[in-house]
Amino acid sequence: MPRFHARDALLPEGWARDVLIETDAAGTILAATPERPQDDADILPGVVIPGIANLHSHAFQRAMAGGAERRSPPGARTAEGGEDSFWTWRHTMYRFVERFTPEDAEAVAAQLYAECLEWGFTSVAEFHYLHHQPDGTPYPEPAEMALRHLAAARATGIGITLLPSLYRHGGIFGRDPAPGQRRFLNDLDGYWRIVDGIGAAIVGDPQAGLGLAPHSLRAVTPAMLAECARFAGPIHIHAAEQRREVEECRAATGARPVEWLLANLPVDARWCLIHCTHMTQAEAAGLARSDAVAGLCPSTEASLGDGIFDLPSYLEGGGRLGFGTDSHVGTSPRDEMRQLETSQRLTLQRRSVATAEARPHPGRNLLEAAVAGGAQASGRPVAGIATGQRCDLVVLDTEHPALCARSGDELLDAWVFSGQQNPVREVVAGGRKVVRDGRHVGAPAIAARFRAAMRRLAA
Repeated sequence: MPRFHARDALLPEGWARDVLIETDAAGTILAATPERPQDDADILPGVVIPGIANLHSHAFQRAMAGGAERRSPPGARTAEGGEDSFWTWRHTMYRFVERFTPEDAEAVAAQLYAECLEWGFTSVAEFHYLHHQPDGTPYPEPAEMALRHLAAARATGIGITLLPSLYRHGGIFGRDPAPGQRRFLNDLDGYWRIVDGIGAAIVGDPQAGLGLAPHSLRAVTPAMLAECARFAGPIHIHAAEQRREVEECRAATGARPVEWLLANLPVDARWCLIHCTHMTQAEAAGLARSDAVAGLCPSTEASLGDGIFDLPSYLEGGGRLGFGTDSHVGTSPRDEMRQLETSQRLTLQRRSVATAEARPHPGRNLLEAAVAGGAQASGRPVAGIATGQRCDLVVLDTEHPALCARSGDELLDAWVFSGQQNPVREVVAGGRKVVRDGRHVGAPAIAARFRAAMRRLAA
């Protein structure tokens, strides 16, 4: 059975020395014991921190990263208010997905997941809504596209929570969908067939889990949400990403999106509300009280011009949060943490926002929030280096220029806020070493398949 030894490791109770991490054959930690000799354990060469769950991914959008930045044509801007925005970006995305095949989806997801592992994400919550053939017809296996993501996760070694997205309408409560959304659309019967197909495929797999993702208040009805709310596992939904979304929700319901969700659904620890960019202080307090997770994607929110999350109000209420990479303009957990904190500094014109008197280091605070919130939102045992959790370990290279001469919480601050290079040296996911010397063990073959898919999509 795998055994690892860490000279320095961040455990749930704090920093520890000479930690022996013992696992079972399936990759679950049996014990993480400080002050133990290395014996015949696999020595981890650096400071070991817990792996992080990427709690919001649309994997296919990795193929769009960097390719949707040009100014939109005048017609698109006129149709969506005259300026480039999230809404004009959607038109680009709709055109792009028309060409995606199941093989493309698997190749792109594998590239993304390998990159995420190299940066320290050891699991991913895949919010998947590209379900059908280009004309909207279901594949013979309704869960075909979701199962391609499962195959990519298994090939790369990343843990995965599959979140098939329920998407039926094109606007708040019942507006007709746009033609570009036809690959996303399901009624409840079709949706449950996809959920059932995923459930059957992951039986007995400790690296895979299942949740639901009613896409947003724009895409589903209250009755659909009520059906999803009966699910016992993770439930993810986009909420309050854009000001226009808030305005449309108020016009349709008399309430703001987060306000409506809290008032009309049993929002609790099963739920993860993605973005929550535009909340009032009352909504932030209510979401914090619900024990749900706010799923923040700062790099994508910056890329799409969504806005800046009100971190102080949410933290004041004890809110739980985690990080996702969403459209994958970035694939690094530390970059999401950095973007969140530095956006707060620009907005508030002060420093060290994600801190308190008793916890003065933002790097550790953001990391521990990401680990706890990501585990909760994933519905998998990935909450740190502890008995009963998955053996997900990230080894930071203490000789890297960004980290050398640092230790403890100061090293974590340096990891998040110093430099542009990647100081992750090795990664273990589910007890399996998947990154060595900073590179995914299957990177060449994965990249070759990705390049072939990209050339086909660009042809």
